[in-house]
Amino acid sequence: MARSSINIDVILDADRVPEQISWNATDTTAEAARKAKAMMLAFWDGNDKTALRIDLWTKEMMVDEMADFFYQTFMTMAETYHRATQDQGLTNDMKQFAKNFYNKFREQQLKSNKA
Repeated sequence: MARSSINIDVILDADRVPEQISWNATDTTAEAARKAKAMMLAFWDGNDKTALRIDLWTKEMMVDEMADFFYQTFMTMAETYHRATQDQGLTNDMKQFAKNFYNKFREQQLKSNKA
């Protein structure tokens, strides 16, 4: 049986706020650990029927980057859901939600930039 590992390192400041996030995996072609400004990790506990999550972002993560991150994560979640269920209707609904989310974010940014 093959085994693969993903390692995540988080450097925290004195207040335990992430300053740096880096990760590497055994099944990647990348030589060195890769840096990230944010991460979302979720596990499904089948016994308790609950999602367990770790959401972290560094001080360097800008609001517009967070919106991009969420948009891309929503779209990826929709694709994952489709691969698992073949439910094109709900997949389309999730993708439309992601697009609406991002468009509303951009509208808010334009309004705040004009103020």
